[in-house]
Amino acid sequence: MGGGLAVKRCSRCKESKPRAAFASNKAARDGLQAYCRECWATYHQARQLAKGKNVRPRVETPEGHKFCRSCGEVKPHSEWHRNATASDGLSTSCKVCRAAKGRAGHLKRQYGMTEAERDEMIASQGGVCCVCLSAPATQVDHCHETGRVRGVLCFNCNSAIGKLGDDPGAARRVADYLEGNVWKPTLVAPGVYQLPS
Repeated sequence: MGGGLAVKRCSRCKESKPRAAFASNKAARDGLQAYCRECWATYHQARQLAKGKNVRPRVETPEGHKFCRSCGEVKPHSEWHRNATASDGLSTSCKVCRAAKGRAGHLKRQYGMTEAERDEMIASQGGVCCVCLSAPATQVDHCHETGRVRGVLCFNCNSAIGKLGDDPGAARRVADYLEGNVWKPTLVAPGVYQLPS
């Protein structure tokens, strides 16, 4: 069977199906597995059971849907990322669960904390940003020199601190400026300014 045909016959169920119903196999002449994804999944599960492996029972799902093992929900294929190496061509977890796993992984890698620890920190702040005390706390803030987590801020306050380069002196000058005490530098040497007392 040539690679240009739009359909292929599954050698297990004997049905002719679109090429997308077959996983890729570079060793095959047409570049596709002999079994369709559905038959391959059934065959693979039976082999795992025969080897004594612990296999989760298959959940019957309507056409165009898949069961997510992470959240336990049946969702349409549009709620899944593609995965060409999977027997059904889709990720093992739905998009929502993958995003949640990604966020948890980022917290652990970047800040060395779990979601529960972050949530506990937010609760200890009353759920609001440590700086503005009004917006919801959503962004973990940390010292870029030591890596120590300082608190959880809103997006705007976290961005402002980053734009100020984590410089307390600059933050104090911003406060002075906002209070009407404009900094008027005194030039003491070329390129060197002295703060007013």
